[in-house]
Amino acid sequence: MQGLKLGARRRFIFGGVAVAAGALVVGWGLMPARQRLNATHALPLDGDAVALNGWVAVAPDGTVSVAMPRSEMGQGVHTALPMLVAEEMDVPLSAVRLVQATTDKIYGNIAMLKDGLPFHPDDDGSLKAAVGWTVGKVARELGLIITGGSSSVKDAWQPMREGGAAARAMLVAAAARQWSARPQDCRTEDGQVIHADGRRLSYGALAVAAATAAPGEIRLKDPKDFKLIGRAQPRRDTPSKVNGGAVFGIDVRPEGMVYAAVRMSPVIGGVVSSVKPEAVLKMPGVMQVVDFSSALPQQTGAGTGVAVVAKTYWQAKQAALALPVEWRTDERAKLSSAAIFAEFAARLDAESGHAYHKAGDMDAVEGKAAGVAKTVTAEYRAPYLAHAAMEPVNCTAQFKDDKVFLWAPTQSPGFALEVAAKVAGVAADKVVLVVTMLGGGFGRRLDVDMVAQVVAVAKRAGGLPVQMIWSREDDTTHDVYRPAALARFSASLDAAGKVLGYDNKSASGSVSHQFFKRNLGLLPGGPDKTTAEGEFDMQYEFPNQRIRHVIVDSPVPLGYWRSVGHSHNAFFKESFIDELAHAAGQDEVAFRRGLLKQHPRHLAVLNAAVARAGAAPAGRAHGVALHQSFGTIVAQVAEVSVEGTEIRVHRVVCAVDCGIAVNPNIIAQQAESAVVFGLSAALFGAVTIKDGKVEQSNFHDYPVVRINQAPEVETIIMPSAEHPEGMGEPATPPIAPAVANAVFKLTGKRLRSLPLTL
Repeated sequence: MQGLKLGARRRFIFGGVAVAAGALVVGWGLMPARQRLNATHALPLDGDAVALNGWVAVAPDGTVSVAMPRSEMGQGVHTALPMLVAEEMDVPLSAVRLVQATTDKIYGNIAMLKDGLPFHPDDDGSLKAAVGWTVGKVARELGLIITGGSSSVKDAWQPMREGGAAARAMLVAAAARQWSARPQDCRTEDGQVIHADGRRLSYGALAVAAATAAPGEIRLKDPKDFKLIGRAQPRRDTPSKVNGGAVFGIDVRPEGMVYAAVRMSPVIGGVVSSVKPEAVLKMPGVMQVVDFSSALPQQTGAGTGVAVVAKTYWQAKQAALALPVEWRTDERAKLSSAAIFAEFAARLDAESGHAYHKAGDMDAVEGKAAGVAKTVTAEYRAPYLAHAAMEPVNCTAQFKDDKVFLWAPTQSPGFALEVAAKVAGVAADKVVLVVTMLGGGFGRRLDVDMVAQVVAVAKRAGGLPVQMIWSREDDTTHDVYRPAALARFSASLDAAGKVLGYDNKSASGSVSHQFFKRNLGLLPGGPDKTTAEGEFDMQYEFPNQRIRHVIVDSPVPLGYWRSVGHSHNAFFKESFIDELAHAAGQDEVAFRRGLLKQHPRHLAVLNAAVARAGAAPAGRAHGVALHQSFGTIVAQVAEVSVEGTEIRVHRVVCAVDCGIAVNPNIIAQQAESAVVFGLSAALFGAVTIKDGKVEQSNFHDYPVVRINQAPEVETIIMPSAEHPEGMGEPATPPIAPAVANAVFKLTGKRLRSLPLTL
């Protein structure tokens, strides 16, 4: 892809969204609707290609260039998104090439910000509509180009199809004008405009004329006429990944490149007190030692440290390990996981928390309303988690002629450009960014701490390009972690096993507060939907319910992790639902069915998974979980055995309703990936803190599921005509509770803490 330049530097002020007492306060004025078809900045095109709008250009040979504003990190957007344009243009997918989008605001991710609103999926009415409309306007003005929140297809569904449809209409208009014919007498097929009498012109031959043609009315295809969308297509990135041609961040090799290895404080929040560069400057290949502490913005995730620059990474790393560095710490050196969980418990005891959802009259139920025969209580907990992407943190930068050239595997190119300009002390339009492929993101590469570090080092490298690579140990011990959390439940049942009241209160840190302070300078405050998502927005129809959350801040750096709050809240909620089924003396599937009378889509997904799973073989048990996240409903049945203290997952049936399935092949791949990712966390994942230090460092003490431990995953894609929803994350949350519920069947032990251990 081409390099990306940022226009005039922008400072965004997004005053925050707060929902309280039924009123919405938005720190921003309403403004008229903005289109997402035509960009202010021209696409970076090669040769004679002609741009027809902000999304599409056509070359004389018929090649169609499509703007790509989202990062490819294994989730398949380099295939799914061009399918949207190819479908509307009637061109083969093979004729499409991708160009990196500019930072024009039409490419901003609106769907992701709208999904962050703390509304229940069943909420309806004018307030929800007004808030969604307003936040959509805010998001359009912010223009944040971010890949996250399982939002790529969801956000692109309308504008990229419109881009393709508009280009098609312009090509038809150009052909009709050349033939002195009516546009309605023309059709398109396989990259050509075809007249009813048989005359035809290729898109390439029409491109120049089409650029000045008025498209007239832009009509999107009816789904019944789709030829690409809904049909499995091969991944476009697979061949290059097989033959080694794919360029990830760690593969970048600009001429004259040198390497940097880092040393960062082993204690959270520690800063450099002293460093002795002379101790390593004579080691083989070592070129310089750079203390980048004072060069970084105040909020950059991993923060300060020292880098050693050398001719090879091995030389840089060995010298960094040998470098004498002393660190200055503060009260954060006393941090521990035990103390943090104790604080969670104390705050849950003392505070009512923010109520994200209420229904019925819980006060009456808790006042021992008539009919309460049994009360079930439980406490669940989940630890901090690292991202552990297979490609370790890295970034490459060159500071030359007062410009910054940046090669980054990033999920947020806008933030990367801004921080690079700030650290280098140049205008943002002096930064040129190439977004490479990502060897896994999972939310870690939404942050740009590595960008700040490498630019600070490159500024001192005499014009040489510098590739900074974190070791696995650096990566694990200096992550921005999935929050730890503690959740309490209480439910009241009548004599027949009906749940009369359901209460859930949880505590954790806030990812969003930290992230937006680091990257947008926003002061933290107010509720954060991600803390309670998966708890307050559940589908079960309890007549009386109350779901609350208490934000408990700590110095532990937090970041978005695949499926965010759903990742642990689904475990809490679906495990407790199983507890209630057991207390009610009912089968866990029948119990759930009884709570889904007004949710036919959820019921259909649950029934599909259970039917496909069939009966569990002898010596194994099936555990069930049903969860909705990022708009997608997922039901999983995990087939589990227990041998001694080992929990083994053999098979997972995963039914999904994600709306229109753009590419069923990718949906199945994402389901498989999400199950294995979630299973790693369910069985092994835990980051613990003692004396201010992260205790885990590499895969020996932060293991992931190996290929011989991976279950068979069968994915069922439910037919749907609804708007596409997210798919990169939704299959992660249900796997932990599905496994835990199966273990209960086998052993009678209710596992209420992650990772699951017997």
